[in-house]
Amino acid sequence: MIVTTLAEVPGYRIREVKGFVSASAVLARHVGKDILASLRNLVGGEVKEYTEVMAEARERALERLKEKARALGANAIVGVRLATSSIASNAAEVMAYGTAVYIEPAESADE
Repeated sequence: MIVTTLAEVPGYRIREVKGFVSASAVLARHVGKDILASLRNLVGGEVKEYTEVMAEARERALERLKEKARALGANAIVGVRLATSSIASNAAEVMAYGTAVYIEPAESADE
């Protein structure tokens, strides 16, 4: 499954638009990681504990997005965007969305 933020895939043509797809993942922070993150906030620097949680949420959202596109018969998703929001004081959502399409190599488009 090709996933891109571009409106098209270089070297391919969009044969069919399958439709809009979206997926999300909501992950809560772990209490132990919260304590470490709070201590890290005191001294500054990257809060690795939260970076890891957000990376995991992003990967889950993208995997779910691919599953939805496959269910529509797509082999690519174009125009992919990611958004984040805070659900509660200890949870964040990552939303992924784009357009599910069926693509084929550009050279086969003339056949």
